[in-house]
Amino acid sequence: MLESFYGLRDLGVNVDSNLNFVSHINQIAAKAHVRSSQILRCFLSKDVATLVKAFVIYVRPILDYCTTVWSPCAKTHIDKIESVQCMFTKRLSGMPNFSYDERLKRINLDRLELRRIHTDIITCYKILHGLIDVNRDHFFTLATHTQTRGHSCKLFHPVSRINVRANFFSIRVIPVWNKLPEYVVSSNSLSNFISLIKTVDFGYALKGSH
Repeated sequence: MLESFYGLRDLGVNVDSNLNFVSHINQIAAKAHVRSSQILRCFLSKDVATLVKAFVIYVRPILDYCTTVWSPCAKTHIDKIESVQCMFTKRLSGMPNFSYDERLKRINLDRLELRRIHTDIITCYKILHGLIDVNRDHFFTLATHTQTRGHSCKLFHPVSRINVRANFFSIRVIPVWNKLPEYVVSSNSLSNFISLIKTVDFGYALKGSH
């Protein structure tokens, strides 16, 4: 008799039988909170730049790993991930009286949610330009209708009636990709594309608070 499993861990990502990543989000958020607290307690130096560098090296990779697979859609889960960086930055010297976004601006960091959006569209660019060894047609279909507004590489956005499908990478990235400026999409190199997306305001796509 085959044993039933309601969840598994594959390449470091936890997923349950309903393709839900709540357990993964809870686990990495807890791990990242512990590690960020250790940095604040254990580092003799209270220099903000040093502590931020330690956070970027030892904590952020935990929260950034494989986000194209598990990137949260619910505000509750988005905020849980963001709370790690929010709490860390608030405990830095001279930062408690500033808002979260003001703190990030002062230490030159992006919201974690914004980093996930960047990762999604960079992955989309790689797939569309054959920089990843996958079949582009399995993920995206180029829009066939012509419009006067928007760029020349728009993607067809299929109807998704269930949340699991709607929040899957190849569906959730389409509205963001289709709103990119022409000068970004027409970039002739990955490095240039990555530089250009940093000039785009993705505020409309952010769902989190703080």
